[in-house]
Amino acid sequence: MEELLQKILEQNRYRVKYGRVASYIPALAKADPGNVGISVANMKGQLFTAGDCCVKFTMQSIAKPLALIQALVDRGPVEVFRKVGMEPTGDPFNSIIKLETLNPSKPLNPMINAGAIAITSLIKGKNSSERIERILKLVRLMAGNESIGINEKVYRSEKETAHRNRAMAYFMLDTGVLDGDVEDILDTYFLQCAIEVTCSDIANIALCLANRGSTPAGREIVPAEIVRIITTFMVTCGMYNASGEFAIKAGIPAKSGVSGGIMAVVPQKMGIGVYSPALDPKGNSTAGIHILEDLSAWLDLSIF
Repeated sequence: MEELLQKILEQNRYRVKYGRVASYIPALAKADPGNVGISVANMKGQLFTAGDCCVKFTMQSIAKPLALIQALVDRGPVEVFRKVGMEPTGDPFNSIIKLETLNPSKPLNPMINAGAIAITSLIKGKNSSERIERILKLVRLMAGNESIGINEKVYRSEKETAHRNRAMAYFMLDTGVLDGDVEDILDTYFLQCAIEVTCSDIANIALCLANRGSTPAGREIVPAEIVRIITTFMVTCGMYNASGEFAIKAGIPAKSGVSGGIMAVVPQKMGIGVYSPALDPKGNSTAGIHILEDLSAWLDLSIF
């Protein structure tokens, strides 16, 4: 497996030159655009790696499915989907336009920024500190890594520059999607985006989803029905407005983040974590997408 991973990685390494690291969050602009890494965790819990798989990066939008898990556990699907829809948008992940043009006015899905902010508001806790601790506990359990924490520099960088997210949040307060202290809700959102992981952490989290919410040893962490909801959203909305193309070319549930990470789930087979911070115009890793497409083709991983 590691030979195959190394081969696929080297075949796609050149693609980093066609992307750019995210710069609208200043702390992310410091990433090395040449980094490329992949980790694969199989159903026995074995981990296979290649490239820069030990480099730490922040989860960014990869945290969205995990926050959704926590909200679904806390509130149940009926309450959650009163606030957030289930449909792809076809728009960029940070678009605000459909919040104003749709009736009723609510985010179309939990994988775009507006939807993720709304989801964060549904997680139980008196304040952002309590909510982020509950999210971190879930992340650590799924990854099997108690040392996972927050990158404070990235968190503060996002908090200081996230003007569009703040605008969306206050718009949703006005329309009744959000309840409570908007700045406290946003603080939780910025903190969850700044959770720091490696490819191997992401692969282990994905493996838990691939195993219907349980560890390889059989400990249930996430109910299987919630896993079904999460992985369906990853197929339809997980790769921003490139989700349809990725579903056709790779055919596996995946969620990307603007730090360059991608989490991919192959049900009952494996979890995959990829990192390469050079992004395409839609916010997906230029090398990462093609690595996953090639791996899917080599191992016939498509769920379709």
